[in-house]
Parts: sequence; C-alpha cells; structure tokens
Amino acid sequence: MRGMLPMAVALAAVAAFAQDVVQLAPDRVKVVFENDYVRVLHFNEPGHSKLPMHSHPAYVTVGFTTDDSKYTFPDGKTSNERTKADDVTYSKGMTHAYENLSDAASESVMVELKKPGAAAAAKTALDPVKLDSKHYKVVINNDEVRVLRAKYGPHEKSVMHEHPASVAVFMSDGHVKFTLPDGTSQDTNSKAHDAIWSEAGKHLPENVGDKPMEVIVIELKK
Repeated sequence: MRGMLPMAVALAAVAAFAQDVVQLAPDRVKVVFENDYVRVLHFNEPGHSKLPMHSHPAYVTVGFTTDDSKYTFPDGKTSNERTKADDVTYSKGMTHAYENLSDAASESVMVELKKPGAAAAAKTALDPVKLDSKHYKVVINNDEVRVLRAKYGPHEKSVMHEHPASVAVFMSDGHVKFTLPDGTSQDTNSKAHDAIWSEAGKHLPENVGDKPMEVIVIELKK
C-alpha cells in the first residue's frame, strides 16, 4: 500500500493538470460553439485575474486587447508574453496556468483544434490569397491551419473563391453578402468578436456595409 501512495498522488496531479478551463472559470471562459473539429472559446479576464493549471489541444488565439500575460508550466518554468490588440497566434497543445499581469481586462477568442492536420489537405483550386491578394493576407500557415486576415473597405467585393472548413472571427461589425456559385446569395450580419463556423465551399463576399470590415479566417487542414 505504501508504494501506491506516490502513484496516486502523481495520477491526481496529472488529472489536475488536464482540467478543462471552462469548468475552472465558467464566468470568464465561455464556449461559443463546438463541433467534431473545433471548440471555440471566448475569454474575458479581468485585470490581475488568474486561471489554475489546465490543458489545451493545439489552438489559435485571436486577441482583441493589448495584453501582458504570465504562463506557468507543470515543471515550474514560467513565460511572460506581451501581445497587441488584433494579434493572432498559434500554439501547440500544452498545459499551463495563466495570470493577467495588466490592470486592464484581457479579451480573446481561442479556437481549439480537435484533430491533427495534414498540410496537403488545405489546397484549393480557387485560393483567395492568389485570386484576391488585395483583401486576403496569410497570417499563419502550418500543418494544422492556415490563418488569413481579410480586410474590406465599404462596399468592396472579392471574386469567387473557396475555403476549406473554417472558423471566421470578426474583428469589427460586418454586413456581408455571399454570392454562391449557383447565383443565389446569403446575407450575414455579425458583431465584432463574433465567431462562426463554415463548411468547405465557394463564395463571393461583398461588404455591403458603409464601414470597413475585418475578419480572421482560420482554415482547417484535416
């Protein structure tokens, strides 16, 4: 029985590290939506708030605020990170505790990736970056995701292009008309910091609003 005690303590520690951040802080971390491929979380951390040790799979974070953060890892090591509003970052799966070192609140959307990617799977015939480089720029490109930043002026439109399955995170309010290959159209009204899921497909977006619009498109490689 004596030999069982250290093992039990170790297993308990591992279980603690694997805790779900939503369960740890449901008032500050909300599930926006979840499907077989992603779980999308909205974080709203007050100044000097903390999150206990928890785990994530690989993820993309879209930041809405300028942040000063401290991360503590299971081995006791720490890392301080400063990020700017509108920054987009990718991280491999990890376990850490979090502390907001700033007096100001921190707000972000995190897209947790449930399934490993395969780089070749994201190739498309109608690549928006090649067809419409005015509006689409690559922010991140790796074996898991390709992340695009799309910016449209008032009443600007793109050309017909396609995306693999993706998550769109709106950096601003947006009223978008999507024309589909069959000639039909769909209107979408989104608020800043909204996140939506889109299956793979073709469309021609148009900003039908009177203000500029910006959206982060996280394309999955699966």
